[in-house]
Amino acid sequence: MNPTIVHHGARNGVTGSCHQLFIEDDNSLLVDCGLFQGAETAPDGRAAADRLDIDFPVRGIGALVLTHVHIDHCGRLPWLLAAGFKGPIFCSEPSARLLPTVLADAFELGVSRNKEIVERYLKLVEARIRALPYRQWHTVYRSPDAICRIRLQRAGHILGSAYVECELSGAAWPQPKRVLFSGDLGAPHAPLLPAPQPPWQADVVVLESTYGDRAHEDRRSRRERLQAVVEHALRDGGTVIIPAFSIGRTQELLYE
Repeated sequence: MNPTIVHHGARNGVTGSCHQLFIEDDNSLLVDCGLFQGAETAPDGRAAADRLDIDFPVRGIGALVLTHVHIDHCGRLPWLLAAGFKGPIFCSEPSARLLPTVLADAFELGVSRNKEIVERYLKLVEARIRALPYRQWHTVYRSPDAICRIRLQRAGHILGSAYVECELSGAAWPQPKRVLFSGDLGAPHAPLLPAPQPPWQADVVVLESTYGDRAHEDRRSRRERLQAVVEHALRDGGTVIIPAFSIGRTQELLYE
């Protein structure tokens, strides 16, 4: 028997990552719950209301696993909680430290700037967070017929990023299955993060491929191009503006 996986985002585009893995008919695990961004939002650039709503039943979702804290992987968390989700939120230890800060910023921009409401929301989130170390199995679901364990492995994308290995076993799974959710994977030779290590095995792989249709230039060429732009601006007495994600790429740019 193959596992049932329902994709609630990052299906027809590259944002809004949200994948539901069914352990049993009425019990499941959610991997990421991200915000739709860019061309996948409303024409005015803001997230369309019908793209924020949780349009699937949350009953039976026992836990949420976050691969990392970029908004397109965790930004719909307020709406998930509002829909009635009451389970734990599993993530890596660095992500557990970053998540409240990221969500506070997103909440103030997209929901409310009322400090009392923001603080109440963050306390609710913080009470649900379960920080997991890398490379260790953790049981997230157990019934008389099924067991689901997860293991986080370094993804090399941003601080705290992980790909998720899910192992299904028990009477409902006489032949255990291992399902892997990649999240966003980093490139090798990053200056600040270790490169992701490939898994030993997987029966099903859910692989995200934001840049799957292009080849990146090597890091040396990128550094030389950045240096040339900065030196040109300095000679002209100009200013360099670099739009970059605040978590991840900004740190790499400053380092390089």
